[in-house]
Amino acid sequence: MIFSTTDLCDRYAGSEHLQIAEPVFRHFGAKTVCQGQVVTIKTFEDTVLIRRVLEEKGEGRVLVVDGGGSHRCALVDRELAELACANGWAGLILYGCVRHSVALHALPITIRALHAHPLQGHQRGSGDRNILITVAGVNFRNGYYVYADEDGIVVSDREL
Repeated sequence: MIFSTTDLCDRYAGSEHLQIAEPVFRHFGAKTVCQGQVVTIKTFEDTVLIRRVLEEKGEGRVLVVDGGGSHRCALVDRELAELACANGWAGLILYGCVRHSVALHALPITIRALHAHPLQGHQRGSGDRNILITVAGVNFRNGYYVYADEDGIVVSDREL
């Protein structure tokens, strides 16, 4: 399906089914457009759970990570982004930072994050999966649908 977030907003704005994310994310990754079902993670400065999820078949889904908005280290690097590509993830939306930003821009995946940061995240193994998270003024739940393009990110509880 070809879509634009502006068209989705024009069609569904005011609907109980559509949420519009605040414009806090920067583009990383070679692709600027993606859509797919949401998988959620909540973790703080820890990459272990992110790796575990990205090792699974993505099947065109989008991983949304609430990293607490930390600017102290990166949650995703080149290696994790390559893993996401290899396993068929459509995109990554990170309320946190990435590193290896130049390499990420060459990978065939949509990545949104707050900023780049050179320090790798910790590997403690903490975090929660498949829970409601609220990022950029939007509630993300497993199974919701996310649509992202150059103009922004919208989320729906059903496929649009």
